Amino acid sequence: MRRSTASVSPSFLSALLSCRHFSVARICRCPSPVYGSHRWACGISDSLSNNTLNASSSSPNRLMVFSTMAGTILVQARDPAKLNMEILNAIDERRYIDTWKLYEQHMQMEGFPRKSVVNRLLTGFAESLDVKWLEKAYAMVEQAFEESKQNLLEKEPLIYLSLGLAECGLPVPASTILRKLVETEQFPPVTAWSAILAHMSQTAPGAYLAAELILEIGYLFQDGRVDPRKKSNAPLIAMKPNTTAFNIALAGCLLFCTTRKAEQLLDIMPRICVKADANLLIVMAHIYERNGRREELKKLQRHIDEACNLTDIQFRQFYNCLLTCHLKFGDLDSASNMVLEMLRKAKDARNSLAVATLVLETARNDNRAFTARISGPNLSQNEPEGSHKDRLIEHQIISYDEFSRDRNFVKLGNEAKEVLLSLLAKLQTQVELITTEHGILQPTEKIYVKLVKAFLEAGKLKDLARFLIKAEKEDSPVSNDDSALVHVINSCISLGWLDQAHDLLDEMRFAGVRTGSSVYASLLKAYCKANRLREVTSLLRDAQKAGIQLDSSCYDTLIQSQVLRQDTQGALDLFKEMKEAKIPRGGNPEFEQLVEGCAGNAEAGLMAKLLREIREGQKLDSGVHDWNNVIHFFCKKRLMADAEKALAKMRSLGHTPNAQTFHSMVTGYAAIGGKYIEVTELWGEMKSLASSAPMKFDQELLDSLLYTFVRGGFFVRANEVVDMMEKGNMFIDKYKYRTLYLKYHKTLYKGKTPKFQTESQLKKREAALSFKKWIGLC
Repeated sequence: MRRSTASVSPSFLSALLSCRHFSVARICRCPSPVYGSHRWACGISDSLSNNTLNASSSSPNRLMVFSTMAGTILVQARDPAKLNMEILNAIDERRYIDTWKLYEQHMQMEGFPRKSVVNRLLTGFAESLDVKWLEKAYAMVEQAFEESKQNLLEKEPLIYLSLGLAECGLPVPASTILRKLVETEQFPPVTAWSAILAHMSQTAPGAYLAAELILEIGYLFQDGRVDPRKKSNAPLIAMKPNTTAFNIALAGCLLFCTTRKAEQLLDIMPRICVKADANLLIVMAHIYERNGRREELKKLQRHIDEACNLTDIQFRQFYNCLLTCHLKFGDLDSASNMVLEMLRKAKDARNSLAVATLVLETARNDNRAFTARISGPNLSQNEPEGSHKDRLIEHQIISYDEFSRDRNFVKLGNEAKEVLLSLLAKLQTQVELITTEHGILQPTEKIYVKLVKAFLEAGKLKDLARFLIKAEKEDSPVSNDDSALVHVINSCISLGWLDQAHDLLDEMRFAGVRTGSSVYASLLKAYCKANRLREVTSLLRDAQKAGIQLDSSCYDTLIQSQVLRQDTQGALDLFKEMKEAKIPRGGNPEFEQLVEGCAGNAEAGLMAKLLREIREGQKLDSGVHDWNNVIHFFCKKRLMADAEKALAKMRSLGHTPNAQTFHSMVTGYAAIGGKYIEVTELWGEMKSLASSAPMKFDQELLDSLLYTFVRGGFFVRANEVVDMMEKGNMFIDKYKYRTLYLKYHKTLYKGKTPKFQTESQLKKREAALSFKKWIGLC
């Protein structure tokens, strides 16, 4: 069927085709929709398709249709000024799909819209808090920088877009925008970018990037590089990281276990003159505890004790960190003394509180009648309990109008502090060893469990018994069969550690602590089951000395044991002894019930927790922490020869280096520069160690290796590290490595491939090009 066409005069066609602003919208057999109020269309034959178009004038929206044998070609011409207005109207009405179509149409015609329209697009898409439109807004920013048109982008819209990206869980583009702002010297104030940092720190990649951002920005201010007296430096000074920014980044590192990166942040704090507040002191304590910096914790203790604005929760967190560190280093004396000191202070405080309560109660009774006469109706109501708690951070963003009116970014600063409080609240939940009651520190069952396990592993049974007996005296008295020491003995019996149980029982007897018959009965039955008759005789003698009368179940067990050994006379003697002592039948089933309950996880008491900790917990090698501290000290002082000797000594003593050991060595070599061969040798040792032992490669170690290899141009090794990180689903900051590559290897392998090159040269070239492609430069 033939297509009908309208005939037009040649002069009209010439005028129609003389428009300067036109674009080919589509090539197809079906015409596409045209946005505009005027539609001009005409059909021309195939013989006119080769006419030349001479652009000489601008005119309203026009549409030209060329009918050919192949199909229909639509050429659409629009007025850019009108198109800009349509884009603004669409974004104001939140018609995002129409907005994006109009924007793409403008890009085909003229490229980027005018500056005000571009920035309105960024803020409009950011206000949507929709990941799809946020990503499109970020793509606009990337394209502007690629085409060197970053002058179209204003600082405030970019900050606002970065905030929206961070709130929607897109930390990589959010951090990239902040980095671009710094690169182009549009310095964002710290009150603004700390809020972005806060939202980023709620994810593992974002927390890592937050730490990197502070390191990069903090580097600009190290050692007084910026003169604050110069007015021209005012925007730069306003960007300087403050205490809140550090608190946010450090809390994020703690929550996502990148504490060695956090320690790097602590190292630059004094170099940029950032002072610590109460929150920062506690965060520092957590970092030192995780990294095993016990001496640093002891130094920090003086500041904690002298601080006047710390809360009970903060005190609890610090002493929990200190106690945990003592356990890590196997310093059981310090740990047990801390627990006993807490118990003593709690006992004194309870006695003082009881006296004060008695005095207040007496005074209240004397004044009750008088108060009843003069008091009127209670017109005020107390604030409901829990109303002071931190509010949940809602997933919303302030409007751009409100954002732009707040010139000092006060609201963003407050938002950053709110998010910081939520991060710190998560840290508080990790405190397990210490609790507080009426503002008084008290040990929990968890610390008893860990201490007992450590004493048993170290074979210090006398010290364990002495500690538990002292703890019983300081704490509230309990029955003889329910004391902590009895629970420990019963746990040892359940685990088959009968000698340790017997030794602890002896220590109790020597200290004059009387216990019930149940613990003797359970140990006796365990000895009979293990057919250890000499120990049975010894235990019976000890029970008689202590004045303990065994129950019928013990005699039943002893008689059965004699029968199995075919000692009929011995069995009859025991039965006769039982009759003469008038021991009633029925036995004492308490211990059996307790053990069965623990086996089924029905009990949550001390014994159940101790059994679980011993069976599931890993034995700590305190020597590794000691040597890690020594190596870390030498590496920090850049005494790498001494660090190498310490590492060799550590190996010779049978301690296996871990990720923290190697991280200190790698960062130490990187700090002095040029030691790439040594780092390569360490990398080889790490790989061989991982194949033969449970060596765990973490993100911080591999990231430090990758940085060193890229800096030195060892791209074969760098690609190995990248492969390992990607297999482990670890986050890699590609922007950092792209910047590093461009700084040191921008011209590497840019020319033609040489005709003659060795196999080694070819391998290095291919590795470098592969890495370059991975970071997005090819």
